[in-house]
Amino acid sequence: MRDLQGLLARIFDVAMIICGAAIASQIRFDNIEAHRFYVAFVAFAAAFSLALFPSFGVYESWRGRSKIVLASQVSLAWLIVQACALVLMFSLHRLDYVSRLWFAYWTAMSGGLLIAGRLVTHAVLARMRNAGMNLHSVAVVGCGRHCESIIRKIDRSPASGFRASAVCNATPEAGPINTRVPVFEDIVSFVNFVRTQNVNEVWLALPLSHERTILKYVNEFRDDLVNVRFIPDVRSLALFESGVTDLLGETAINLVASPLSPSALLQKELFDRVFAACALFAVSPLLICIALAIKLTSRGPVFFKQRRKGADGRVFQIYKFRSMRVHAEQAGVVRQATRNDPRVTRVGAFLRRTSLDELPQFFNVLRGDMSVVGPRPHALEHDDLYQKVVSGYIHRYRIKPGITGWAQINGFRGETDRIEKMEGRVAHDLYYLGNWSFGLDMRIIAATIFKGLRHTNAY
Repeated sequence: MRDLQGLLARIFDVAMIICGAAIASQIRFDNIEAHRFYVAFVAFAAAFSLALFPSFGVYESWRGRSKIVLASQVSLAWLIVQACALVLMFSLHRLDYVSRLWFAYWTAMSGGLLIAGRLVTHAVLARMRNAGMNLHSVAVVGCGRHCESIIRKIDRSPASGFRASAVCNATPEAGPINTRVPVFEDIVSFVNFVRTQNVNEVWLALPLSHERTILKYVNEFRDDLVNVRFIPDVRSLALFESGVTDLLGETAINLVASPLSPSALLQKELFDRVFAACALFAVSPLLICIALAIKLTSRGPVFFKQRRKGADGRVFQIYKFRSMRVHAEQAGVVRQATRNDPRVTRVGAFLRRTSLDELPQFFNVLRGDMSVVGPRPHALEHDDLYQKVVSGYIHRYRIKPGITGWAQINGFRGETDRIEKMEGRVAHDLYYLGNWSFGLDMRIIAATIFKGLRHTNAY
């Protein structure tokens, strides 16, 4: 059955590549017959897709996995296929005959069809699974809250196609497991249930210290056609919700590392550059007006520059509109702005209340020093102070600092005159790191625009 599904998926992909090329030709040329040599280009791309798509995991089962990641994988695989086809056409000295506009249309059309086809397929499968079809029965071996959490996640994701059918309490002496499914405390009864009820999967939701228990269940089901998966409980060890990575061909569990994957960081980087460029273009007249107002109302430079720490602790120079009168700071000491601070100019007070003084930081985003959304960067002197007294402070450096962030839209902005305020800010920053998504970034940006530009703590 799986071989048939893989064959049908490959046939579908080739059909979508050809269909996208035909649509692009119709849009670009109106007469496909006049450009028959493009058939060779399309054939090369189709052949490359059959050869390269499997290495990107395009044909693997995506049951229970992110559809956004699936779309990203397909997009990346298709772009690499197109790059290979371009190289081949170049080596055959046929590239000069290819319309660049047609190629762009084709790439976009076929890429969209490949992704849309998969999303539609998954939507249909989700409806079927919600109706009780195409399900995988799962039995969980675990203990305590981690096991209960796994069951709840299965119940909250019916479209994934997994259904919890039984639980085996690996440590009954530690207390019962509260769940709706049958709970076994005897391994013999549990194994018999798995075999007689045609359970498809056994998930071992156990701590790393339960090595003997893990081996016992693996050996028990070694000769059964049951998928045995290990979902380790590392909450007591891991800073963020743990992820798995590949190191030199070995599977590694991240305990203290950036929770954002390389693909997520790439998405964030691309979005940041595009958003910053569009924002600077849109507000350029406002930037000019603010610069003139600063220059005409007080002596000194238009921009305030200060060294801050970025991703991985790299130091960069941040830009803001100058909101204070030029003054000398004591070496090694940075005074935060306070309410009714006499150093703040009249124009500067308005800029700080409305957060317009932060607009030049879009130049930092374009340069790659900052992100649109992330933990706010602090002065180096404050970093040195709070790093020693606030738990988890150092982990704010695991991603680029942002112009706005989760802490800022939740009220943790402005002066941190008490250690509790900084602890609250850091707690929100760590929450953002552990729960990052593109949707969360959009939510933070929207909140910043609609309610975050003015705030009682901005002075």
